[in-house]
Amino acid sequence: MRAEYDFSKGVRGKYAKRFLEGRNIILLDPDVAGLFPDSKTVNDALRALARIAQARVKKAG
Repeated sequence: MRAEYDFSKGVRGKYAKRFLEGRNIILLDPDVAGLFPDSKTVNDALRALARIAQARVKKAG
């Protein structure tokens, strides 16, 4: 660990509860993030893609 890192005001386990609840941060590449105005739009697009993928799996099976 480098000497210039200062964790003196850090809080241990600050995000532990959120992590246990299943809230994780997902980082999009800048070119992908630029296609969406907000997180709701990203979530809507991913849900639509998931529905398409699930329908394809059901057809193939």
